[in-house]
Amino acid sequence: MKRTSLITRSGLALAALALPAVLAGCGGASTTSSGSASTISVLDYYNNEPDKSFIGDALNQCAQKSGVTLDRQTVPGSSLIQKVLQQASSKTLPDVLMLDNPDLQQIAATGALAPLSDFNISTDGFAQGVLQAGTYNGKVYGLAPTVNTIALFYNKDLLAKAGVQPPTTWDELKADAAKLTSGGQYGVAFDANATYEGSWQFLPFMWSNGGDEKNIATPQTAEALQLWTDLVKSGSASSSVLNWTQADVKDQFVAGKAAMMVNGPWQIPTLDKQAALNYGVVQLPVKTAGQTEIAPLGGETWTVPQTGNKAKQAKAAEIVSCMNSDQMQLSMAKQRNTVPAKTTLAAQFASDNPKLAVFTNLIKTARARTGELGADWPKAATKIYTAIQTALTGKASPSDALQQAQNNG
Repeated sequence: MKRTSLITRSGLALAALALPAVLAGCGGASTTSSGSASTISVLDYYNNEPDKSFIGDALNQCAQKSGVTLDRQTVPGSSLIQKVLQQASSKTLPDVLMLDNPDLQQIAATGALAPLSDFNISTDGFAQGVLQAGTYNGKVYGLAPTVNTIALFYNKDLLAKAGVQPPTTWDELKADAAKLTSGGQYGVAFDANATYEGSWQFLPFMWSNGGDEKNIATPQTAEALQLWTDLVKSGSASSSVLNWTQADVKDQFVAGKAAMMVNGPWQIPTLDKQAALNYGVVQLPVKTAGQTEIAPLGGETWTVPQTGNKAKQAKAAEIVSCMNSDQMQLSMAKQRNTVPAKTTLAAQFASDNPKLAVFTNLIKTARARTGELGADWPKAATKIYTAIQTALTGKASPSDALQQAQNNG
């Protein structure tokens, strides 16, 4: 998922459903099957700074290494899938395509992507969740150089003043959040909005308690949703969480209106600019001490589309391989406050970047959202955020809200 705010892509899943029909008539191939590979086209959604430059610099380094010139196009994240549809229809797919990891399986299912094994690109050392996200029907179609997830940020000064330690269990979270709630200050902030972003923030609570996206109407998932409902109902979390984005959550934390927040490492640069903000990061609480937190995997994959131009595909594969090299992973992760996708780099990276150590550890067991349902993940994500909205607004109990969403999805 995109690290900036887990883009709202409510319409993109529907657009992707049209891909098979579009590609069936054209094979997803460009109009040329041979020719010069001196210029390689690239499409991605890093259209905002600083990521636009960070990624651009990395791509240019890889292009120079491969002896090619890049023709790069960036589009807003909400426009990427529609752009891919248009290019597939006109047989102008790019040579290198970046996809948000939950979207990869939908695109691979259409035949628009080439398996990376066709180009002998190594997948050794990558975190299991990264490989899950890039795999369709047993073949890896994309790899993410860096990834991210979410954890619990806390204001050290506010917690010290209240005499509490960062919570490790749900009971501790509720107790601490209550103590930290006073006046215009809430104990905890999270994103429960009606988008994939709200589902993403709920996943570690659901997964760590044994919940599963194949059927969300289970006691385990109901317990997780009850936790969120209790936090809002008690006033320890603002009812505005129903509409907040992760950027809004960050703003509440920076303003001192939330003592703790659920968020990702992409917020660190902004937090570090606040001289008066003394914060720490820990893993999200689990229901029972000793449980393993299972976090959702965010990050973008790089792929080689089936353009029909073998020479360009070979060069494109060199770019994808270079972007996923150890050197590039470490460099981009440090620049972008993300985590290298290779677990073999985790210890070195955590040591060199202590503020990202918690996230680096979580990546080892992080799960891809498409790991179980593949291209059907968006349906489950919609069910999840629908149930969250129903429960947090008091329209139904958590268990009933989940059952309704499961039946109606």
